[in-house]
Amino acid sequence: MTTNQATANSIINLVLSATTWAGVAINATSSPITQIYCSLHSSDPGATGNQTTNEIAYTGYSRVAVSRSGGWTTATTGSSSPVSSISFPTGTGGTGTATFAALGTASNGTGSILWSGPMSPAIVCGNGVTPTLTTGSSLVVS
Repeated sequence: MTTNQATANSIINLVLSATTWAGVAINATSSPITQIYCSLHSSDPGATGNQTTNEIAYTGYSRVAVSRSGGWTTATTGSSSPVSSISFPTGTGGTGTATFAALGTASNGTGSILWSGPMSPAIVCGNGVTPTLTTGSSLVVS
């Protein structure tokens, strides 16, 4: 099945920005998540993966929280991007190449992946490197 653009926009805006989808869904009112956690991966975490699947592991790495309130552009063409660059902690050792990024529900551990996709360009990680997803090259949700 395919989804039309209006439906895709509504789903993306509901999940990433807590925007009500009129007549269909509202953001949880008692304890909604307020952050989406961006993670880097050495390869595709896949449809059955979680946030730890193929997650990059350079020394100093951790996931980065992006606010659901203003952290994402409004989806209008079936996709959304972060409103500003997402910078991960600077590496203090280790190596690895991040080729995929994911958006998930947990700051650490096996959180659920909401969306994942390939990154272009890939980011070589390691000592002295601050991996950054820019608004122009970051994971675009679609």
